Parts: sequence; C-alpha cells; structure tokens
Amino acid sequence: MLFAVSMTFIDQTIVSIAAPSIIRELGLSAAGMQWVVNAYLLSLAAFFALGGRIADILGHRRIMLFGTLVFVAASVLCGAAPSGSGAEAWLIVFRAVQGFGAALMFPAALAVVVEVFPVERRGRALALFFGVAGGLTAVGPILGGWLTSWTWRAIFWVNVPVAVIAVVLTLRARIRNTPRPEPVDRLGAVLVAVGMGLSVLGLQQASVWGWGSAATWLCIIGGLAVLVLFVLAELRSSDPLITMQVFKDRAFAVDNAVLFFAMMAFVPVFFFASVYAQVALGYTANQAGLYLLLFFAGFGPASQIGGRILDKRGARPAMLLGTLIGAVGFALWAMKITDLSLSAQWIYIVLSGVGIGLLLTPASTDAVNRAIGRSYGEVTGITQTVRNYSASVSLAVLGTVLLHTAANKITETLEHSGLPAGLARSTAEQITHSFSGSGGGGGQGGVSSAALDAIRADYAAANRPVLLGMAAALAVAFLCALFHPGTRVTSEAGPTAAPLPDDAVRPA
Repeated sequence: MLFAVSMTFIDQTIVSIAAPSIIRELGLSAAGMQWVVNAYLLSLAAFFALGGRIADILGHRRIMLFGTLVFVAASVLCGAAPSGSGAEAWLIVFRAVQGFGAALMFPAALAVVVEVFPVERRGRALALFFGVAGGLTAVGPILGGWLTSWTWRAIFWVNVPVAVIAVVLTLRARIRNTPRPEPVDRLGAVLVAVGMGLSVLGLQQASVWGWGSAATWLCIIGGLAVLVLFVLAELRSSDPLITMQVFKDRAFAVDNAVLFFAMMAFVPVFFFASVYAQVALGYTANQAGLYLLLFFAGFGPASQIGGRILDKRGARPAMLLGTLIGAVGFALWAMKITDLSLSAQWIYIVLSGVGIGLLLTPASTDAVNRAIGRSYGEVTGITQTVRNYSASVSLAVLGTVLLHTAANKITETLEHSGLPAGLARSTAEQITHSFSGSGGGGGQGGVSSAALDAIRADYAAANRPVLLGMAAALAVAFLCALFHPGTRVTSEAGPTAAPLPDDAVRPA
C-alpha cells in the first residue's frame, strides 16, 4: 500500500519542478501550466470521497489495484504528450485522470491497512503509513530535478516501475477482497465535483478572462452555490457521500479549518517557488529541487516535534505555534524575495517549513482521531477532500495574482525602456504567459538583455504578494486554532483532558 500511495504524494510536488521545461518544450502558457498542476489536485479533491465509497462497495483490494492501473496509465499518457496546439489540453485531461486514479487508490489502500491490522496494532501501522507516505512529498523536488535534467517526461514515467512493484506486492500479499453492497450517493458525487470544478475554474481563469468578466463571477458564484446545495443534500441524504454531522465536533471542525488555510500555503508553494527559482534566480531544475529542499529541512524535524507536542499536550498548542511561525516565516520570505540570493532567503524558507511541519501532523492526526464511531476511511476522506480543494483554490487565486502583478510590473519596465504603452502591455503579457526559466521569454518584442534582467527582477517582485497571501492564510489558520477546545483523544476512548498513557499511539 505504501508503494501505491507514494506515487500520489510525490506527484503533488514533482511536476512543479518540471514546469518551466514543459512550458518551453510544448509551448504552454503559464496559466495552462497552472492548470496542469491544478487539474490533479482538483480531481483528487472532487472524487476522493466517492473513491472511498466505491472501494467499500466493490472491495478495497480490487479498487486499490484498479486505481493504481488508472493512475499509471494516465501517467504514461502525460509523459507521451504531443507537441503542438493540443499539448495543453492533453496534459490537463490526463492529469485530471491521474487525480481520479489517486482518488480511487488512496482511500482503498488506507482501508486495506485498517482492515488487515488488528485494533491493538492499527495505530502504529497507520502512523507508519501516514508518516512514510507524507515524508515522500519531500522526494518530489529532488527526484523531479534529477529526472527533468534528462527529460521532463520521465517525471511521469517514473510511476511505472513503482506501480508494478505495488501491484506485484499486492497480489503476493493475498489480501482479501471484501465487498459490501450499499447505495451510492450519486447526487452528492455530481454536486461536489461540479461545485469544486466551477469555483476553481472561475478563480483560475480570472487571469485570462479578467475579474470584470461575467463568466469569471458566474463560475465562482455558481460553483459556491452548488457546494451549498451539496451540503444541504448531504444533510438530508440517508446514505450521504460525506457525513456532515461529524462537523458538530468542534475540535474536528477546527482541525479541518486549520488544514484548509494551511494547505493554501503547503502545496502551492512548491509550484511558485520552483518557477521563481528557475526564472528569477536562473537555476537549473536540479538546483531548484535543492532550493525547495530547504523547506523540507525545516518541515521534517518540525513534524516530529509537532507529533510529540500532540502526544503530551494535544493538537491546539502545536497548531497555534505552527501557524504563528509559518505566518512569520512566509512574511519574512516575501520581504526577501527580491534579493536574488539564496543566502538572503534560506533561513526564512526553513522557518516557513518549520511552521507547516509543526501544525500539519497534529491537525491531521487529531481530525482522524475524531473518527470514534466512524471509519478511518470516512474521516480521512473528509480531511483529504478539504486539503486538496484548498490547495487547488489557492493555486488558482495566487496564480492569477502572480500573472496580473507580473504583467503590470513588466509593462512599467518596458515603458521605461522606451516601448510605447500599447506595445509594452502586449509584450509584457506575452512574456508573462510564456515564462520558461530560459531567459524569461528572452528576445521577445525586441527586448534588450538589460531589460530582461529587469524583467526577472519584476517576476521576483510579483512573487511577493503570493508569499504574503500564504502568510495571511496561515494567520487566519491561527485564529481558527484559537477555537480548538484543547481536548485530546485516544484511538478508542474519545475526547479527554487526561494525559495519554506512555505507550499510546496515534492512529495517524
């Protein structure tokens, strides 16, 4: 199961490293590349709960194998993307299919782990499952940089041997397939997919359609309205896709609110920082991977510390400390983003990672611990849906902010260099939508090399509001964490203010 889900975690970060290379080779726009990254997250969020229910009905082992095959087939097709006008649509579609495969595979794999381990060993097994799988997120930037130096297509093809190992081990393990026929909330599945899809479409396409466009607001408001209908439908359904009553537990609701705002920083930062490193700093893909590794240098140790705080004092102190440190870290990083030197930024990158690391394990674990009376799969389905939808919303919003800010700054630079206002604007938009990390769109519109250096500086400055937006999201997460009741749970006993026994283990 670890081999299977490792692909889903690595794919959250590995594609970000290859973004400039993909843009350059296939001629994608910057907005189109954001869709390539976001299609996976959005599809994973939209279908995760449905995937868990299908796994329950048809059997966890069967759906885990099927999801793995869908995921790896889509990976191969992503790596085989053709050049030309159809490349962008090709990649977006098959990245969405990848996300669908992951949405089938992940909850089924989790359910297998829960099913095959007895209660007294389940906590330790799940801690290993989530710890190792989550830690593999750090592998993405390094592996992505190394593979991209050969060919960006390899970042997708690398999933093939991993999937083969996962399938072979699953077949050899002779895991029982235990289907449980039960109704599927088809209306809920349609509403959540349409609502998430429309809202993210409007937010991300705002950079193309404009914030004054009726289509932009129709998608955003319409998507949010559909999500409200989804909640109402789930409250009335006898067999809901997501049991909304679980949010009556205040601690669970706060955990998910903290995760929602924290994930606005955690996943999108890899995309923005990777492109920034290659465009503004002139790094290679390998060097950009090392740049992102600084984040994990803080994230990894802090995750362990956050887990210990959770054991001793509960989730609330760890979430408060993590959101505060993370907000400060991202804000200070934003202030130094225009200093095109790693020595000026590294400490703040590490600090940002420390903040996210401190809060992520306690918030996720505390939410899963609230699964008393419900399945781990059901509660994990809720938290994963929240996390991935949040990341896709943030990538859409901050991506729009980045492109808009960069276009305005580059227009000013080109006007100062002597270009007429109209030509400066059109050239700025052309450059902004085709950043590849290879000269920042060099040579376009008769732009001089001196102006290109200024354009790189403009692109660096355009990343400042992106990082400040992440800091603001973590500040909101801090305010949410204040409402956590501070109660603690064991895997069997439910909420308690008493200390956990020394040998207690967390379910995740």
